[in-house]
Amino acid sequence: MDESAFSIIMALVALLILSAYFSATETSFTSINRSRLKTMANMGDRKAQATLRLTDNYDKLLFTTLIGSNIVNIIAVSLATAFFTSLFKNGVLISTIVMTATVLIFGEITPKSLAKEAPLRFAIFSTPYMRFFSFILAPVNFLFLLWRKLMDKMFHLTDHDGPAEEELLTIVDEAQAGGDIDPLEGDLIRSAIEFNDLDVEDILTPRVNIWAVSEDAAMDEVEEQFVSSSFSRLPVYRDSIDSIIGVIHEKDFLAGRHRGHTDIKPIIKKALYASPTMKISTLLRLLQREKLHLAVIIDEFGGTEGIVTLEDILEELVGEIWDEHDEVIEQIVRHDDNNFSASGDANMDDVFETLGIDTVNMDYDAITLGGWLIEQMDKIPQTGEELQYRQLRFTVCEADERIVKKVSIEVLCNEHGDDNSNG
Repeated sequence: MDESAFSIIMALVALLILSAYFSATETSFTSINRSRLKTMANMGDRKAQATLRLTDNYDKLLFTTLIGSNIVNIIAVSLATAFFTSLFKNGVLISTIVMTATVLIFGEITPKSLAKEAPLRFAIFSTPYMRFFSFILAPVNFLFLLWRKLMDKMFHLTDHDGPAEEELLTIVDEAQAGGDIDPLEGDLIRSAIEFNDLDVEDILTPRVNIWAVSEDAAMDEVEEQFVSSSFSRLPVYRDSIDSIIGVIHEKDFLAGRHRGHTDIKPIIKKALYASPTMKISTLLRLLQREKLHLAVIIDEFGGTEGIVTLEDILEELVGEIWDEHDEVIEQIVRHDDNNFSASGDANMDDVFETLGIDTVNMDYDAITLGGWLIEQMDKIPQTGEELQYRQLRFTVCEADERIVKKVSIEVLCNEHGDDNSNG
């Protein structure tokens, strides 16, 4: 082998290495975990900081890898064609076959597969070289960036939307499935993502379930309410529960009684009032700012619609919070695969979730199971009445003239009946 042939082979090897480098770099920066990279950069890792700066201009980075890859591949094919043509009569065909296989295996598939396995490590390794190539190819990059901007304006390609909530939930599911986070962490992250979707009316304790006392109530009556309810705070109303004027704390009540107070007026604390359409995240900030634990929810007519406690809001993040005085009441009970029982004030979303019903295309305003049954039947159902909805049969087991208290639910085998029929 003469010296010129050896030089061409060495040049082809060098070009193939560069092709592999550009392919691996493109894959590593496309697959990189940017959150982990930011964490490393924030911890003072200078290499990670340099890589993060490089990713801030992703278009320039991508164009550099694509331009570099194409340039070295074109040069390699040209050299190989000249080399094989000088040796063989069918040199062009041989060159095409050899270079296609070589570039595909060693310049594309292999480096991209390796970079995919450790994208962060390779991206950090590649950063100083990419900065060099970005500088060398800056004029060509500039032209392609101008072309990209022109395409954006012509076809309105730029999408400024951030990741949708569904995408974030999918990321959490994948991280949990991959073992990066445990189920408890996954549930907490999902709750945090969905937290701002909830309105106050979704979690309030309705007016009919409020334990409250009159501002003129005797001390013995107030004590009885504290003992019966097991609550540490009670709303105080004037004339009727539609006019809640404040809140009393059990600790203040006991201290006042010890000091000889004969009524509760001196120990009434101010109340925080909120709209039922307010986001619970907003209400949480208000409660924190005012250093309060309870908010009174006012309807459009100025009456009391319900109350929300700080605990109610936190439970939407971490699940049910029980203390030693709470009576554990299961709102939905599974008896077997096809039979359930539920409280009338069970959350309707939770009921459908337990039953495995997709609510994406369903439209209902009710929050509780009892309210949903009233909404569907256009009346307050009485004990024994039934409603068939899709493949479900709801039977009212206990009710009075005002509310539904207990319901049994049967999952029917036949899913081809009417969507909605009253029994």
